Amino acid sequence: MSLDYISREPKIKTENPPLLILLHGYGSNMEDLFSFSEELPDELLIISAEAPYQMGFGSYAWYAINFDDIKGKFSDLEQAKTSLDKIALFIDEIKTKYQTDPTKTFLLGFSQGAILSYSLSFFYPNKVQNIIALSGYINTELLPKEISKEIKTNYYCSHGSVDQVLPVEWARNSKPFLDKLGLNNTYSEYPVGHGVAPQNFYSFKAWIEEKI
Repeated sequence: MSLDYISREPKIKTENPPLLILLHGYGSNMEDLFSFSEELPDELLIISAEAPYQMGFGSYAWYAINFDDIKGKFSDLEQAKTSLDKIALFIDEIKTKYQTDPTKTFLLGFSQGAILSYSLSFFYPNKVQNIIALSGYINTELLPKEISKEIKTNYYCSHGSVDQVLPVEWARNSKPFLDKLGLNNTYSEYPVGHGVAPQNFYSFKAWIEEKI
């Protein structure tokens, strides 16, 4: 497999289960979002992937975030693109291994995982049908030169209104961006920092249930 992962088998067995892949944030690991899994719909096969770049002490990144006096804070876009390609391959590997329903693939990312979830939907059109982007934003430096007109993906986007890590203003750009492309999307804010409020969890859970 292209990435390490942990899984929760569907509690309701079907021949071709719907698939939910989880992408954690910067400095976290595959255990983080997996804590949601017991509360999510029983039909889902849930796979929590681990980012490839080790940071030590059980923390991982999809790409480095560097700080220097001249550029300030900047992302390693080469590493980001390498991770994108790995995630795309990993999704195909999981679909094949578990014989999942090819029309019901969900990708849920938090923070850095959300940024890459958005990017993957544009670089690999329709590889996933549903994106859940929590506390992330659309990084315009991580988009293909031309965006396919064939994309049919649905987007659930949410952000903390007092996020101290990724400014909410960045996230607010996602809705007009997706609207302009004619893509189905929903955007909401919650009065929290860089995290997932309980009401946010119940909101995206209901959104997933509608799409299963």
